[in-house]
Amino acid sequence: AFELPGDSTPTPGVITRYSFPDIIKPEGRYLIYLHGKIIENEGIHAVSPEFGPYEYVGTLKNFADEGFNVISEVRSANTDGYAYADRVVNQINSLLEGGVPGENITVVGFSKGGAIAIFTSSKLRNPHVNFVLIAICGEEVNEIPGISLAGRILSLYEKSDEYGSTCKPLVERSRNVTGFNEIEFTTGLRHGAFYTADPTWMEPLISWLNEEGR
Repeated sequence: AFELPGDSTPTPGVITRYSFPDIIKPEGRYLIYLHGKIIENEGIHAVSPEFGPYEYVGTLKNFADEGFNVISEVRSANTDGYAYADRVVNQINSLLEGGVPGENITVVGFSKGGAIAIFTSSKLRNPHVNFVLIAICGEEVNEIPGISLAGRILSLYEKSDEYGSTCKPLVERSRNVTGFNEIEFTTGLRHGAFYTADPTWMEPLISWLNEEGR
């Protein structure tokens, strides 16, 4: 059964609807969204001086409107991403134990959330679960020792973003990747390209899940 390691403070306000479900539907499609660090610091209405508002709740709603059972929560400030990945692993294992096929479970992580998704994939080692890594890979991340991805991987990054680029080197040294696709965007919006629930990146992500996650 799902257990909450560490701080189990209820998620605030409007996103309680995206808490881990009391009842698991084996036929459902589940999407765990891991937000960027700015939400840890500022909460669900975070605004970056560089990139503008982070449409966290809007992003969750868009995924829910596509038919996914969305799971997400606001992490505490300065969360240890590697340790937090254990919580996500527990969530995924609870879904699997509840009869949900791995193909119907997706972890989407943006920025720091993408790093947590990488740690989760490496710890879970399940070849069937889907992982979407958004604006996180780069020389520093790709060379973290002891990290090896597993599952179906989609990488999304913006060409003008100084914080995230290709995940290919990480994928190439990972033995248990069962599918890989990567899309480079050229919006010129840098890291902020993924702050909004923009169809530019949402639509190819959903299309990939509809093809790969069945």
